[in-house]
Amino acid sequence: MKKIFSLLFTLLTTTTVMSQGMEQAKNLLEQVTQNMKKKDNIRFEFSYVLENKAEQIRQELEGEVTLAGNQYKVNFMDAIQLFDGKKIYTIVPENEEITISFPDDEDDLSVNPSKLLSFYEEGYGYEWDIEQRVMGRAIQYVKLLPNPASEEVNYLLLGIDTQRLEVYRVIEIGYNNTRTTLTLSNTTHNIQLPDDFFAFDAAEYPNFYINE
Repeated sequence: MKKIFSLLFTLLTTTTVMSQGMEQAKNLLEQVTQNMKKKDNIRFEFSYVLENKAEQIRQELEGEVTLAGNQYKVNFMDAIQLFDGKKIYTIVPENEEITISFPDDEDDLSVNPSKLLSFYEEGYGYEWDIEQRVMGRAIQYVKLLPNPASEEVNYLLLGIDTQRLEVYRVIEIGYNNTRTTLTLSNTTHNIQLPDDFFAFDAAEYPNFYINE
């Protein structure tokens, strides 16, 4: 009988701690969302690392993103991607080519950086995870569990700078032993941007082939 009560007590205690962890994670993410919504615009640099040790694969890339509402401009892999709120312009200077497309509602954060700071709001369960110190900054991780379960993604870890209430790192753990890490740096807010910063002007690319 004592063993049964002991097991019940352990189960109830564990359930309470997990519930508290879920609430902590949810509250922290809500604070981050509200903080980001107060900004007129955001600019940050990023590093993108894809690793699969079993396959001896490692790919590392860097870029820069400027966001304002749902508009964005990305410099990545010697190309520029511009979204003016209606169309996406992918400009590749090396090939002198521009591709114009329309956004897809199902675009994930890898092709739609405007979702990077809000993708976690729907479709995930939350768990409170570890805290790390990174160059004097307190980074609290929240584990995101896809709901419904994903066939490719096991879970994600979202690193939050708890003092600045900003996303610092996103780690995606796949079932195929692939780990993708996106780390943000040099984040600035409310920059003075020209009115036409997110506008596409074909006259700036007179010799480029435009593919619509």
